[in-house]
Amino acid sequence: MKFDSRLSSGKGEQLPRDMVDLATAISHLPAEHRSQLEPVFQRVAGSTRRRRRILNLVQEALSQLRLDMKYLLFDLEATRRERNEYRRCLEGEGEE
Repeated sequence: MKFDSRLSSGKGEQLPRDMVDLATAISHLPAEHRSQLEPVFQRVAGSTRRRRRILNLVQEALSQLRLDMKYLLFDLEATRRERNEYRRCLEGEGEE
């Protein structure tokens, strides 16, 4: 069985170098041992790809959260400035 097609999905998701080395080592084993190890390797490779995709999604979500927090802080400061200005206007009218 050939591992080349399994080493990456078409989206640039490469397996870690250790996994590629392991796939190469498995491909050089005798057929009886290779047939036992290939399914296990494929499960581990699939799990590794899923974890990498999940990690990327989490990193993107955190980046978006940071950006959203910056916008919220900006809006909060603007709202506070507007409130303070409005209070000054009301206090000015009350004194006259």
